Amino acid sequence: MAEPGANLTLNGARLWDSLMEMAKIGPGVAGGCNRQTLTDADAEGRALFKRWCDEAGLSMGVDEMGTMFARREGTDPEAPPVYMGSHLDTQPTGGKYDGVLGVLGGLEVMRTLNDLGVRTRHPIVLTNWTNEEGTRFAPAMLASGVFAGVIDRDWAYDRRDAKGLRFGDELERIGWKGDEQVGARKMKAFFELHIEQGPILEAEGRDIGVVTHGQGLRWIECTVTGKESHTGSTPMPMRRNAGRGLAQITELAHEIAMKHQPNAVGAIGHVDVFPNSRNIIPGKVVFTIDIRSHVLETLLAMEAEIMARAPAICDALGCGFESVISGQFDPPAFDPGCVAAVRAAAERLGYSHRDIVSGAGHDACWVNRVAPTAMIMCPCVDGLSHNEAEEITQDWATKGANVLLHAVLETAEVVG
Repeated sequence: MAEPGANLTLNGARLWDSLMEMAKIGPGVAGGCNRQTLTDADAEGRALFKRWCDEAGLSMGVDEMGTMFARREGTDPEAPPVYMGSHLDTQPTGGKYDGVLGVLGGLEVMRTLNDLGVRTRHPIVLTNWTNEEGTRFAPAMLASGVFAGVIDRDWAYDRRDAKGLRFGDELERIGWKGDEQVGARKMKAFFELHIEQGPILEAEGRDIGVVTHGQGLRWIECTVTGKESHTGSTPMPMRRNAGRGLAQITELAHEIAMKHQPNAVGAIGHVDVFPNSRNIIPGKVVFTIDIRSHVLETLLAMEAEIMARAPAICDALGCGFESVISGQFDPPAFDPGCVAAVRAAAERLGYSHRDIVSGAGHDACWVNRVAPTAMIMCPCVDGLSHNEAEEITQDWATKGANVLLHAVLETAEVVG
């Protein structure tokens, strides 16, 4: 029987091979992945993941949101399971590791426990959450939000993509709508391994980020309405240019984020211009402001200032302004006990580490509301993510997964 000592490590080469094999499904055009949620590529990736779980002797459950739960039994069937995992869906031009490392790193944990004959008192469950990215169906972290009770299941089913396709219909179409009630599962704890998606760990030469907090987020979907007219024949003083509203509010979001440094960020990433013709002044622009902070008071102050100043900007241009919150969550503080387990695992393994705040949203941010939760981060090259050029090293991936292994074993209680 192997004990969870510093010499217990997993097979990094096998983990890396699994990452590369999954990356072949839904390939991008520049070396990354386009495996958006509830597409045929997503269905293919899920099937491969299930096959690997079956081969590892895990039992699979699927809930009504399509989230997959692969279970390794413990010696006490009544003990609440320890969960780990992340997501397999990607951005349209996503990388090979964002989310995927957390799922396949968890799979490698399961395989290692099998290889070494390690038994735990608590069952261990590996999770693939549906629609973490939110790129096809907003908001992000949709399934974990339903699981945590902060998003209504039927409302989630009615989300539509840019083509008008409905989330619930697409879930059924790809064959991954389960019958398990969402949120019925009880967790002792949840651990999520993820790439940092930022430059701090690489810049400081640290192996592991011990995530203490997540950033809160507001997605403010804005509509500026002007008047379409000919760009050549409409006098400048008579124009109602919705594009100017977009431009000035872009600067507003930047100004407000800079005002709240170092604990805030903000930008506009998604824009639809109508009618989007070279020689027509935009009559309508729809865009989303993304603001984030791990300090709730800062996040609320930023939101309030945008809501107060953006309408006045548009009014001065002769344009209308409307807004709606299309995605939101308050900044979570992760469970001190789970965070301590991650930190102790890194120290036991001799890995350099530092506390860090997650700059991105993750399923762990919602799960944290219903179960003790923590995150583990490994570096990524230049902090680049949501980009096909996203890259990590096999060593970084292995060390992150080893910390996951030790934190999970400590929490699941190895038995002799």
